[in-house]
Amino acid sequence: MSSQSKYGVGEILALGPVVPVLIIEKAEDALPLAEALVEGGVRVLEVTLRTEAALAAIETIAAKVPDAVVGAGTVVTPDQVGRVQDAGSQFIVSPGCYPALLDEVLAKGVPFLPGTATPSEVMALQARGLRHVKLFPAEAVGGLKLIKSLASPLPGVTFCPTGGITVKTAPDYLAQPNVACVGGSWLTPADLVAAKDWAGITKLAREASALRG
Repeated sequence: MSSQSKYGVGEILALGPVVPVLIIEKAEDALPLAEALVEGGVRVLEVTLRTEAALAAIETIAAKVPDAVVGAGTVVTPDQVGRVQDAGSQFIVSPGCYPALLDEVLAKGVPFLPGTATPSEVMALQARGLRHVKLFPAEAVGGLKLIKSLASPLPGVTFCPTGGITVKTAPDYLAQPNVACVGGSWLTPADLVAAKDWAGITKLAREASALRG
């Protein structure tokens, strides 16, 4: 199934304060996991291409969880762009960016959240017309201090910090005017997924949905 997103990247980031970063090992977990997150108020789901089950998981969520906005994360090569779009991905997230990848994403017209770690990387993407970027790995490259430092010289850019952020530190990020949302893996801890504790994940999703800066 091929998808055409009905949202722009800015609209996607505005749908909730936290985007869960999902590493789905078993395709059969995709549906109950997505349903649990949506039940808790988390609609935007980033399924990372770190497992063999990822594409099947995206396809399942896109087909069977209509209230979810599912995207593909850890997209690192141009050939992956068409594959995730065919699977039903409504947006793409990358840990970094380079010209060939950016060219392919722009050619396909998929909402894109590219990873950045420096002002120069942000400016290069801004020059290509992008205004929404991921700061990754957020905590490792300066975290909240870097976000605050970039607000004045790059006022037209909105960030989704991801990497090392927790439920305790997320509100500090969300309080910043240049942060639309944060990415986090704490919503779907491996032990809860392994135990198929979907109610526990719904509880974490509700807590994340309630976060305010």
